[in-house]
Amino acid sequence: MESVEKRGKSVDEAVKAALEELGADFEDVVIEVLEEPSKGILGVIGKKSALVRVTLREKPEERVRETLVNILNCMKLEYEIEKTEFNDGVVRINIVGKDMGLLIGRKGETLNSLQFLLGLIVNKDRQDKIRVALDVEDYRLKKEESLKNLALKLSDKVKRTRKSVVMRPMSPQERRIVHTVLQNDPNIVTFSQGEEPNRKVVISLKR
Repeated sequence: MESVEKRGKSVDEAVKAALEELGADFEDVVIEVLEEPSKGILGVIGKKSALVRVTLREKPEERVRETLVNILNCMKLEYEIEKTEFNDGVVRINIVGKDMGLLIGRKGETLNSLQFLLGLIVNKDRQDKIRVALDVEDYRLKKEESLKNLALKLSDKVKRTRKSVVMRPMSPQERRIVHTVLQNDPNIVTFSQGEEPNRKVVISLKR
């Protein structure tokens, strides 16, 4: 991580100089005061300026992107990272390119494994854990929309037939989508049952 040390008549002056050199804002850095300013004897002899070290905070999205690039280069794929963003503790990345089906794998298994691996690597030694949401040509986004539509259709069926519906086994992320899309329906309740990897969502009428 890039850092600079600067002196100034005051800590604020030294910090301001460091921020200007780094081209950063206050919230983007970690500040260490190495030496406090002192007036010295009679305000002249032994007078010392302030010394600070200002270090740029590591941006989670940059670390995730760099790690992903290293992995994808080893796989020798033709790809482009279309989007990288960081919001609410989640780094979201979308990849496009040739033969992306290889990266998705059967039912998204390869993509899930890569996402899990990225999370392990970037969270090593981090106190504030981040979540990685990796997508390939919006595969997850399209799947999420399809899953939301299915959940709504099945909830309508439950209301119509007054019988519970048990969905197919799904990953925790997929189950979360179903629970979320139906959580505000006053007539429906959802819950998970079974053990991983065969855990399923049950959609029922609220009693």
